[in-house]
Amino acid sequence: MSFQSLNIIQPVLDSLKEEGYTSPTPIQEQAIPIVLKGNDLLGCAQTGTGKTAAFAIPILQLLSTNKSNDHRKRIRSLILTPTRELAIQIGESFQSYGRHVRLNNTVIFGGVSQYHQTRALQRGVDILIATPGRLLDLINQGFVSLRDVEIFVLDEADRMLDMGFIIDVKKILSHLPQKRQTLFFSATLQPDIMKLAGSILNNPKRVEVTPSASTVETIDQYVYYVDKGNKNALLMDILKDKTIKSALVFTRTKYGADRVMRVLLSNNIKAEAIHGDKAQNARQRALANFKAQTTRVLVATDIASRGIDVDDLGHVINYEIPNVAETYVHRIGRTGRAGAAGTAYSLCDAEEKAYIRDIEKLINKRIPVVDDHSFPLKNAHPVKVTKPAPSRPHNTSNTRKWYARTGR
Repeated sequence: MSFQSLNIIQPVLDSLKEEGYTSPTPIQEQAIPIVLKGNDLLGCAQTGTGKTAAFAIPILQLLSTNKSNDHRKRIRSLILTPTRELAIQIGESFQSYGRHVRLNNTVIFGGVSQYHQTRALQRGVDILIATPGRLLDLINQGFVSLRDVEIFVLDEADRMLDMGFIIDVKKILSHLPQKRQTLFFSATLQPDIMKLAGSILNNPKRVEVTPSASTVETIDQYVYYVDKGNKNALLMDILKDKTIKSALVFTRTKYGADRVMRVLLSNNIKAEAIHGDKAQNARQRALANFKAQTTRVLVATDIASRGIDVDDLGHVINYEIPNVAETYVHRIGRTGRAGAAGTAYSLCDAEEKAYIRDIEKLINKRIPVVDDHSFPLKNAHPVKVTKPAPSRPHNTSNTRKWYARTGR
């Protein structure tokens, strides 16, 4: 199937051609016609499936072909997303796909001065991409009105709930007109997600291109069992492979990300870390260097990694195994994007074996074990440990302030 067969207007087709897009991914193939018909959409799609284009392309088409006679610039579409990195990524996508249509967009998020964001809003925007906290702040200050929104997108709804933004989301919903088109995307469709979807969608069409517990088929997955004290040495050993042009390494904590970065630098491997304690411009610079492959290894925490979209990323390395199985699926989805091949390595110490079992139950497959490496696990029978609960804040009114304060 081609993009032309989806009845996409020529200006958007020209942009897609310039971006090197030849054929739609499954989520795009199914979602774009539904959105163009004006239906609400419930989409279950993981990272790397082409989800952003699945809503950006039809939004650009609908807004450009249904222009108002009112010359005032009003916000006609709102895309609400959980993290600043993802917001920026979505904004870049709208710029790319919409370069030949006369629509403009802006991105607003916390952690930086609001000056340039409010200036853009005062000039007028058609499409607003926002994180919940900053959007509510600017609504309360009178810089944003959502009364003219025609299309609302709630992106990464599962992560919104994980990060405790559900109260903020509900407040934002109260500012939207009742008559609107709503597009709802989530990587999982758990009961609490379905409850939220049911409260904001009107007779939606459902698209589920990848089961929530599965991993992208093109990703080769391997686990190395190693003593905790040998993880650094094993990581260096893996990175001796010169075919690994770039690698995204995951840790569970900000401290761990910095520590791994220092180890890499001391071994003459160009590396940077990205996490909530880094200033926004530092995070964007690190990501730009990684995309340009001037930085070989980017070390990231899970929340900071949302929105990292790097073409041809061949390798993801779990330096620490996540204690939430679904997080593993999100992590390795950073490679193997849009049908490309990818490899995921997991460095598992004795105390993390239970996490690997949980992951294998979730994805319904055994992860192949690499036995022939230089640092095999010596303590095959670890002491029993209590698995910590998933790290997430409670849904309180102070949640957003907590994230702003911690930078996570």
